Amino acid sequence: MLREVKGSLQLKCLFCRQPTTPKTNEEVTLSLIKRAEADDPVATCQVGLRRFKEGNYSSALELWTKAAEMGDAESHNLLSYLYGEGKGVEKDEEKQIYHLEKAAIGGHSNARHQLACLESEVFGREERAVKHWIIAAKQGDVESMEVLKICYREGSISKEDFAAALRGHHAAVDAAKSPQREKARTY
Repeated sequence: MLREVKGSLQLKCLFCRQPTTPKTNEEVTLSLIKRAEADDPVATCQVGLRRFKEGNYSSALELWTKAAEMGDAESHNLLSYLYGEGKGVEKDEEKQIYHLEKAAIGGHSNARHQLACLESEVFGREERAVKHWIIAAKQGDVESMEVLKICYREGSISKEDFAAALRGHHAAVDAAKSPQREKARTY
Protein backbone atom coordinates (compact mmCIF):
# COMPACT_ATOMS: atom_id res chain seq x y z
CA MET A 1 0.00 0.00 0.00
CA LEU A 2 2.83 2.41 0.83
CA ARG A 3 4.33 1.99 -2.66
CA GLU A 4 0.93 2.76 -4.17
CA VAL A 5 0.71 5.97 -2.18
CA LYS A 6 4.25 7.05 -3.11
CA GLY A 7 3.39 6.53 -6.75
CA SER A 8 5.62 3.61 -7.63
CA LEU A 9 2.55 1.43 -8.17
CA GLN A 10 -0.79 2.32 -9.72
CA LEU A 11 -3.55 2.76 -7.14
CA LYS A 12 -6.11 -0.03 -7.25
CA CYS A 13 -9.58 -0.32 -5.80
CA LEU A 14 -9.42 -2.26 -2.54
CA PHE A 15 -12.75 -3.84 -3.43
CA CYS A 16 -12.23 -5.06 -7.00
CA ARG A 17 -8.43 -4.50 -7.50
CA GLN A 18 -9.04 -2.54 -10.71
CA PRO A 19 -7.17 0.73 -11.40
CA THR A 20 -8.89 3.50 -9.44
CA THR A 21 -8.59 6.24 -12.02
CA PRO A 22 -11.19 5.65 -14.73
CA LYS A 23 -10.70 8.17 -17.50
CA THR A 24 -14.17 8.37 -19.03
CA ASN A 25 -17.71 8.47 -17.73
CA GLU A 26 -18.30 5.10 -19.38
CA GLU A 27 -15.38 3.59 -17.43
CA VAL A 28 -16.80 5.01 -14.21
CA THR A 29 -20.20 3.49 -14.98
CA LEU A 30 -18.69 0.10 -15.82
CA SER A 31 -16.65 0.16 -12.62
CA LEU A 32 -19.75 1.00 -10.55
CA ILE A 33 -21.76 -1.76 -12.20
CA LYS A 34 -18.97 -4.28 -11.57
CA ARG A 35 -18.80 -3.26 -7.92
CA ALA A 36 -22.60 -3.39 -7.62
CA GLU A 37 -22.62 -6.92 -9.06
CA ALA A 38 -20.13 -7.84 -6.33
CA ASP A 39 -22.62 -6.57 -3.71
CA ASP A 40 -20.92 -3.27 -2.85
CA PRO A 41 -23.81 -1.29 -1.26
CA VAL A 42 -22.37 2.15 -2.07
CA ALA A 43 -21.85 1.25 -5.73
CA THR A 44 -25.32 -0.30 -5.88
CA CYS A 45 -26.77 2.94 -4.52
CA GLN A 46 -24.80 4.99 -7.09
CA VAL A 47 -25.98 2.83 -9.98
CA GLY A 48 -29.53 3.27 -8.66
CA LEU A 49 -29.00 7.03 -8.63
CA ARG A 50 -27.91 6.93 -12.27
CA ARG A 51 -31.02 4.91 -13.15
CA PHE A 52 -33.18 7.41 -11.26
CA LYS A 53 -31.66 10.33 -13.18
CA GLU A 54 -32.40 8.45 -16.43
CA GLY A 55 -36.05 8.21 -15.34
CA ASN A 56 -35.88 4.46 -14.74
CA TYR A 57 -37.57 4.54 -11.32
CA SER A 58 -38.32 0.82 -11.13
CA SER A 59 -34.63 -0.04 -11.59
CA ALA A 60 -33.66 2.62 -9.04
CA LEU A 61 -36.18 1.16 -6.59
CA GLU A 62 -34.78 -2.33 -7.07
CA LEU A 63 -31.14 -1.23 -6.67
CA TRP A 64 -31.80 1.02 -3.67
CA THR A 65 -33.82 -1.73 -2.00
CA LYS A 66 -30.90 -4.14 -2.47
CA ALA A 67 -28.39 -1.59 -1.12
CA ALA A 68 -30.69 -0.73 1.81
CA GLU A 69 -30.92 -4.44 2.69
CA MET A 70 -27.10 -4.40 2.84
CA GLY A 71 -27.32 -1.53 5.35
CA ASP A 72 -26.71 1.54 3.16
CA ALA A 73 -28.26 4.57 4.91
CA GLU A 74 -28.20 6.72 1.76
CA SER A 75 -30.32 4.11 -0.04
CA HIS A 76 -32.88 4.19 2.76
CA ASN A 77 -32.98 7.97 2.45
CA LEU A 78 -33.50 7.77 -1.33
CA LEU A 79 -36.20 5.11 -0.92
CA SER A 80 -38.02 7.44 1.47
CA TYR A 81 -37.98 10.05 -1.28
CA LEU A 82 -39.47 7.59 -3.80
CA TYR A 83 -42.27 6.63 -1.43
CA GLY A 84 -42.86 10.23 -0.33
CA GLU A 85 -43.12 11.57 -3.89
CA GLY A 86 -44.64 8.48 -5.50
CA LYS A 87 -41.87 8.17 -8.11
CA GLY A 88 -42.21 4.75 -9.67
CA VAL A 89 -44.22 3.53 -6.70
CA GLU A 90 -47.52 4.39 -5.11
CA LYS A 91 -47.18 7.11 -2.46
CA ASP A 92 -46.85 5.43 0.91
CA GLU A 93 -46.28 7.60 3.97
CA GLU A 94 -45.70 4.58 6.18
CA LYS A 95 -42.85 3.29 3.99
CA GLN A 96 -41.49 6.82 3.60
CA ILE A 97 -41.22 7.18 7.39
CA TYR A 98 -39.85 3.64 7.79
CA HIS A 99 -36.99 4.35 5.40
CA LEU A 100 -36.33 7.80 6.93
CA GLU A 101 -36.08 6.17 10.35
CA LYS A 102 -33.72 3.46 9.06
CA ALA A 103 -31.53 6.09 7.37
CA ALA A 104 -31.53 8.26 10.50
CA ILE A 105 -30.58 5.28 12.67
CA GLY A 106 -27.81 4.58 10.15
CA GLY A 107 -26.38 8.06 10.80
CA HIS A 108 -27.81 9.94 7.81
CA SER A 109 -28.14 13.52 9.11
CA ASN A 110 -30.35 14.77 6.27
CA ALA A 111 -32.78 11.89 6.84
CA ARG A 112 -32.83 12.83 10.53
CA HIS A 113 -33.61 16.43 9.53
CA GLN A 114 -36.41 15.32 7.19
CA LEU A 115 -37.83 13.10 9.92
CA ALA A 116 -37.87 16.10 12.27
CA CYS A 117 -39.68 18.17 9.65
CA LEU A 118 -42.35 15.48 9.30
CA GLU A 119 -42.72 15.21 13.07
CA SER A 120 -43.19 18.97 13.32
CA GLU A 121 -45.22 19.85 10.24
CA VAL A 122 -47.30 16.72 9.65
CA PHE A 123 -47.75 15.18 13.09
CA GLY A 124 -47.40 18.31 15.25
CA ARG A 125 -44.96 16.63 17.63
CA GLU A 126 -42.68 19.58 18.28
CA GLU A 127 -40.73 18.05 21.19
CA ARG A 128 -39.87 14.98 19.19
CA ALA A 129 -38.92 17.11 16.17
CA VAL A 130 -36.56 19.21 18.30
CA LYS A 131 -34.83 16.03 19.52
CA HIS A 132 -34.29 14.93 15.92
CA TRP A 133 -32.96 18.37 14.93
CA ILE A 134 -30.54 18.32 17.88
CA ILE A 135 -29.18 14.92 16.82
CA ALA A 136 -28.86 16.03 13.19
CA ALA A 137 -27.16 19.28 14.20
CA LYS A 138 -24.66 17.32 16.30
CA GLN A 139 -23.92 15.29 13.15
CA GLY A 140 -23.08 18.54 11.34
CA ASP A 141 -26.37 19.20 9.54
CA VAL A 142 -26.51 22.94 8.80
CA GLU A 143 -30.26 23.09 8.11
CA SER A 144 -31.05 21.51 11.48
CA MET A 145 -28.81 24.03 13.23
CA GLU A 146 -30.67 26.88 11.49
CA VAL A 147 -34.02 25.45 12.60
CA LEU A 148 -32.72 25.12 16.16
CA LYS A 149 -31.75 28.81 16.12
CA ILE A 150 -35.37 29.64 15.31
CA CYS A 151 -36.60 27.23 17.98
CA TYR A 152 -34.31 28.89 20.53
CA ARG A 153 -35.60 32.36 19.62
CA GLU A 154 -39.17 31.10 19.99
CA GLY A 155 -38.43 29.39 23.31
CA SER A 156 -38.96 25.82 22.05
CA ILE A 157 -35.50 24.74 23.22
CA SER A 158 -33.62 25.55 26.40
CA LYS A 159 -30.41 27.56 26.42
CA GLU A 160 -28.47 24.51 27.67
CA ASP A 161 -29.82 22.21 24.95
CA PHE A 162 -29.15 24.83 22.27
CA ALA A 163 -25.60 25.39 23.53
CA ALA A 164 -24.93 21.63 23.58
CA ALA A 165 -26.29 21.29 20.02
CA LEU A 166 -24.15 24.21 18.86
CA ARG A 167 -21.00 22.73 20.45
CA GLY A 168 -21.77 19.34 18.88
CA HIS A 169 -22.40 20.96 15.50
CA HIS A 170 -19.08 22.82 15.61
CA ALA A 171 -17.25 19.65 16.65
CA ALA A 172 -18.79 17.68 13.76
CA VAL A 173 -17.96 20.41 11.25
CA ASP A 174 -14.38 20.68 12.57
CA ALA A 175 -13.96 16.89 12.45
CA ALA A 176 -14.96 16.88 8.79
CA LYS A 177 -12.28 19.42 7.86
CA SER A 178 -9.16 18.15 6.14
CA PRO A 179 -6.52 19.55 3.79
CA GLN A 180 -7.88 17.30 1.02
CA ARG A 181 -11.41 18.67 1.41
CA GLU A 182 -10.16 22.25 1.48
CA LYS A 183 -8.16 21.61 -1.69
CA ALA A 184 -11.21 20.03 -3.37
CA ARG A 185 -13.36 22.99 -2.34
CA THR A 186 -10.99 25.41 -4.09
CA TYR A 187 -10.76 23.18 -7.18
